Amino acid sequence: MVKSKTRWKIEEIDQELALRLQQRLHIPPLIAQLLVGRGICTLEEAEKFLGGSVHDFYDPFLLDGMDTAVTRVKEAIEAGEPILIYGDYDADGVTSTSIMIHTMRMAGATFQYYIPNRFTEGYGLNEGALTKAAENGFAVVLTVDTGISAVKEAELAKELGLDLIITDHHEPPEVLPDAYAVINPKKPGCPYPFKMLAGAGVAFKFAHALLGEFPYHLLEIAAIGTIADLVPLVDENRLISKLGLKALEHSANPGIQALKKVCGIEGKVSAYHVGFGIGPRINASGRLETADRAVKMFITNNPEDAEKYAYELDMLNKERQDLVEAIAAEAEQLVLAMPEEETNVLVVAKEGWNEGVIGIVASRLVEKFYRPAIVLSVKADENKAKGSARSIAGFNMYEALTECDDILPHYGGHPMAAGMTLAVSDVPELRRRLNELARDWLTKEDYIPITKVDAVCRLADANLETIEQLERLAPFGVGNPSPRILIEDVEIVDLRIIGKDGNHIKCQFHQDGVTLDGIGFKMADISADLSLRDEANIVGELAVNEWNNQRRVQFILKDLAIPGMQIFDWRGTRGKADKLKALDGEVRARVVAFRPCGQEQLERQSASWRTLYLEPKPGTRQLVLYDLPRSFAELKEVLNACSTLERLYCLFGEEPDSLPALPSREQFKEVYKAVYQHKKLAHKDIPLLAKAKKLMPSAVSFILEVFLELGFLSDDGEVYELVKKTEKRDLTESRVYQRKKEALELETELLYSSYQSLRAFLKQLVLQDAGTKEKMYHGL
Repeated sequence: MVKSKTRWKIEEIDQELALRLQQRLHIPPLIAQLLVGRGICTLEEAEKFLGGSVHDFYDPFLLDGMDTAVTRVKEAIEAGEPILIYGDYDADGVTSTSIMIHTMRMAGATFQYYIPNRFTEGYGLNEGALTKAAENGFAVVLTVDTGISAVKEAELAKELGLDLIITDHHEPPEVLPDAYAVINPKKPGCPYPFKMLAGAGVAFKFAHALLGEFPYHLLEIAAIGTIADLVPLVDENRLISKLGLKALEHSANPGIQALKKVCGIEGKVSAYHVGFGIGPRINASGRLETADRAVKMFITNNPEDAEKYAYELDMLNKERQDLVEAIAAEAEQLVLAMPEEETNVLVVAKEGWNEGVIGIVASRLVEKFYRPAIVLSVKADENKAKGSARSIAGFNMYEALTECDDILPHYGGHPMAAGMTLAVSDVPELRRRLNELARDWLTKEDYIPITKVDAVCRLADANLETIEQLERLAPFGVGNPSPRILIEDVEIVDLRIIGKDGNHIKCQFHQDGVTLDGIGFKMADISADLSLRDEANIVGELAVNEWNNQRRVQFILKDLAIPGMQIFDWRGTRGKADKLKALDGEVRARVVAFRPCGQEQLERQSASWRTLYLEPKPGTRQLVLYDLPRSFAELKEVLNACSTLERLYCLFGEEPDSLPALPSREQFKEVYKAVYQHKKLAHKDIPLLAKAKKLMPSAVSFILEVFLELGFLSDDGEVYELVKKTEKRDLTESRVYQRKKEALELETELLYSSYQSLRAFLKQLVLQDAGTKEKMYHGL
């Protein structure tokens, strides 16, 4: 048995709705089921999801405050009043700022932009920047991707005579800033139909409202910000991403062209390219220095400058990767040293950690330990700790931080990610409170990662046609993940460890005459738990592997389970001690030897074992058959003693029986004739008789023992003598004969059979034993 590493939650599909969509849209059943599973149940919703055009965007003036904001900006443009665009330093903030810059250019505004320094100013609006803006004569400050929590800063802006317009998408606090206008789809009372826009999406809607026409040329930048900010790719976010990715393929923007080049992106652009190529390079600028060069890359018209900025971002990203690896290693060591009561929510802090990458490190901790995590960079001289948080399903990080707001002078974010600043002296208290909240909010099961299974199918359904249909659901990302498929009862027919560092596995699955290639990235650790011919349930994603102009379906393995007992064929293995040592771990295992020689060998080795044992114990999950049992009863007795058995290892290292085959009835007759002729046979003459009859001495000895038991012969220890006037008896009446016959049959089944036969034989025995136990239980 191999248990899955995650909890599989299979989506329950309303089959009637799926059938209706399938018939109305003429789509395959799998696509219809996936649509319904994602909450797309009506014909209109499905058509919009599978198609989608600019006509499906909502009116930007449905955003509360948009009319007021646009009117004020137009007044400023007409009066020549300078406008300050105030942005943020992450990928969403950079793209939001860039969208607004392009918008103001087209609108003919007098403007400048400003992005705070992550290290000297921190996140969001700050009083120093507002004061400087007023001193420099700005009349309007327009925020993008920030400002919804800036209550004090809004008051200062009023005092300074600045008209503050906030465009944001983060969770609003209970008290909103008293700004000139606040645009946020999540704002209480806002009638906008879609609440999950990214900052870049809100900026895009503002551009649409201000310019009075759909800003096609800004779609590509909005798509980058939307995908990079990990907002759900549904509804309007899906439209922005889908149309924006298409625009990225043929972009005329010099900065985007240069960025695609350093990322090695050619041809079709996917959400993966943005999430793992473009986005990290934009983020690297703000994480290690300032985000200014990333903005300059998006807004320049000079291809040479664009290439220079893109190259610098690429170099910064490589530096960022090295920094993340170093800090993540230190953070993991701190977690491993924590007492158990502090591990429900991981809060780690250290002086000198780069503030720009601690969010990535927090994500690494969640990935490794599956616990909500906060990583804090400490400035001891200022008594300040600045942190980033990432969470897991069931633990709303924003709500948790709100419960601790008396020790958090500044915080904000989402249920799954947040940022905060606090006094260094309050870090232990924050850790204590969050762990206490987790004990109240979460169960033991919540700490097991969840894998949502979108559909269940047979191996035959995993074909190229299916994959082409699945592409209609793209772009994939948060809220619209790449479909996870469950295929049950597949046979593992090939298994290899691959990769430079031996981190991955390559395998093949077989079912009903169909074979499918599979690959499991960073899953080499499970290879020792698998055996060829295991019947597995596999969860993963379908993909196309293109090689030498050939397209083949490939299953990207994400998780695996083997529900039944596994049987490992170790027959003929040399180095039995090494094999046993490898099993001497956390899982309870028992080693059984049936013969004296094997028992002696095991007793000599057992002194060095930590968890292996020779005697039956409850809860045995692994069983090693060290040598050959001498009877079915012996084997059944051992299997009966291991009711919780998950894995059975067949070592069978003992030499086979000295009698390779049961003598025939004709050979029995020949030996009897020889004894009858001489009336007696000395023990020392057994080799001579064996030679004369062309038998092995062991075969002659066995025949004589059977005759002795049946009363045909007597034995004084030196001579076998014929007994006169005996009753006629069949050989099968001899227990010696029956035991030897059974032992040889068992030896054939266990030692000389194919793996498939061995597996079928042992599983049948286990099933018989289980059936016997069940009958006994119900009979009580």
